[in-house]
Amino acid sequence: MTGTTLTDGLGHGGRVRLPAALRQTATMAWRRLVSVKHNPLELVDYSITPIMFVFLFTYVFGGQMAGSPQEYLQYALAGIIVQNTLFMSMYTAMSLNTDLTKGVFDRLRSLPIARSAPLFGRIVADLAKQLWAMLLMIALGTLLGFEITGGPAGFVGATLLTFAAAVSWTAVLIGMMAADVKKVQVFAFTFIFPLTFTSSAFVEVDTMPGWLQAWVEVNPVTQLSDAFRGLLLGTPAGAPIFWSLVWAAGVTAVFMPRAMRAYRSDNR
Repeated sequence: MTGTTLTDGLGHGGRVRLPAALRQTATMAWRRLVSVKHNPLELVDYSITPIMFVFLFTYVFGGQMAGSPQEYLQYALAGIIVQNTLFMSMYTAMSLNTDLTKGVFDRLRSLPIARSAPLFGRIVADLAKQLWAMLLMIALGTLLGFEITGGPAGFVGATLLTFAAAVSWTAVLIGMMAADVKKVQVFAFTFIFPLTFTSSAFVEVDTMPGWLQAWVEVNPVTQLSDAFRGLLLGTPAGAPIFWSLVWAAGVTAVFMPRAMRAYRSDNR
């Protein structure tokens, strides 16, 4: 970014105008995406891990859970994608934490750009990678026998719904608050694993003990998995879609202001 570009968006009092802030966020996102060209291994986690999840759940659990891998894939692909989305949000948290500890954001903040541009640019870039992983899993599932019976509208709706839920402001806040990357990893394993496996992502709710079903039915992973599955398969999914959006809005309302406050006050 040139000096002229940086100062063009400054308004009265040195504040950055909204159009300029959006352009700067897009520039930061593009900068992050272009870096993959120089470090292709960065994309491995967004490609190899999703492929591994699809193959393992389909061919290891499929015969036991549903009688055949293809039949189980028809049920479980939505849950696999939701689980992968949650794990990918932890990569965002870890990369944010790494940038904070190494002073990358401090150098970017010294530029006359919107203070939030580096953070939102990073999130937008990671969302683009998440979209890549999501489409890769759907394409692989289709090759393995998954049928999108909900039609093009269901496919687009499911993709947009999970894409919107991919911004886990909880993960962003953890990335801001954790002392180092290891603390972020501990959170990932102690929180995401129980959350995903006590849901309808991989098994029917009515196969679980009654005391556990009460939690599973309100679990946000259950709502998102059922919504995604319903949209892809063309089955009724009004309630899960509604509650998925409620959960997404609630998480954003609670954790986004705290994450932004932690970002602005960070002085490590």
